[in-house]
Amino acid sequence: MDELKARLIGQAAEVGFAACRICRPGDVPEAAARLAAFLEAGHHGQMGWMAERTHWRGNPAALWPEARSVIMLAENYGPEHDPRAVLAERDRAAISVYAQNRDYHDVVKKKLKRLGRWLIDAAARDAGPGAGAPEIKVFVDTAPVMEKPLGQAAGLGWQGKHTNLVSRELGSWFFLGAIFTTLELPVDRAERDHCGSCRACLDACPTAAFPAPYRLDARRCISYLTIEHHGPVDEELRGLLGNRIYGCDDCLAACPWNKFAERASEVKYHAREDLLSPPLAELAALDDAGFRERFSGSPIKRIGRDRFVRNVLYAIGNSGQAELRAVAQRLCEDADETVRDAARWAVARLGGL
Repeated sequence: MDELKARLIGQAAEVGFAACRICRPGDVPEAAARLAAFLEAGHHGQMGWMAERTHWRGNPAALWPEARSVIMLAENYGPEHDPRAVLAERDRAAISVYAQNRDYHDVVKKKLKRLGRWLIDAAARDAGPGAGAPEIKVFVDTAPVMEKPLGQAAGLGWQGKHTNLVSRELGSWFFLGAIFTTLELPVDRAERDHCGSCRACLDACPTAAFPAPYRLDARRCISYLTIEHHGPVDEELRGLLGNRIYGCDDCLAACPWNKFAERASEVKYHAREDLLSPPLAELAALDDAGFRERFSGSPIKRIGRDRFVRNVLYAIGNSGQAELRAVAQRLCEDADETVRDAARWAVARLGGL
């Protein structure tokens, strides 16, 4: 199996993955307790799906008992620009790096399936005629799989103080994909923590979403608030969103390990010109059809026009730009109640200018 693993790593690179490592499904024994503590504290907010199927989420071995190995893949999406630069452009929108082009779920899943098919064929050829082919299942962020603990167990990186995976080779800018297989492949050594005394990611968070190092309260996280949270955002937090309308890169961008990061080789992750720093006024004018057309194929599309425009209005309220007051005023009678609330808040914020 050592020779097959070496060929697998080479094929993963050919498919386009930045790194490939392997662990066992049972190599994350601490995951269940950590998940339980996160849920018990209510830190998942409205993400009720995290409390479902916890027997699988906390124990990958239970998800598919026949699996013997988990192949963890890293997909680099490193930006060529500083994602924090747009935060100073108050009349423009800040969109998280990962959402500035195609939906990574689609891109990564295609690569996982391609690599998985190769593995099945290669293992079958090695086994010879009459031998049964191995089975695989591929996962990318849409199943009850805790990819980050598995990524650390496989040696791709370690979960930093911001709870995301950090790599000494890739920094913070990479997606995770997993291939579960019935093949028993040689495993890699788990990565250890290299954060040391650094707390750059914690100090960079605009909303103080980390109650302690290695602990995230999603209810205060801008990525959660702009993507997962339904309805109005607490007024205490609206002013802290700045012009971030979809996700937040602050804690990732602050990590010193990004000095080793490189720009994504996959062109589908290169930022679209119209999503680098789009004007807030332009985005606020989108109706449902316009929203769907502009964000076709983008992960942004899944939150829908109303939640998106809600976020844009919070950014307008935070802009300090008097000329944007009229933009918000036009949405004060929008069909959606949350959009109306956000518009009136923005108008009030800009009223004294």
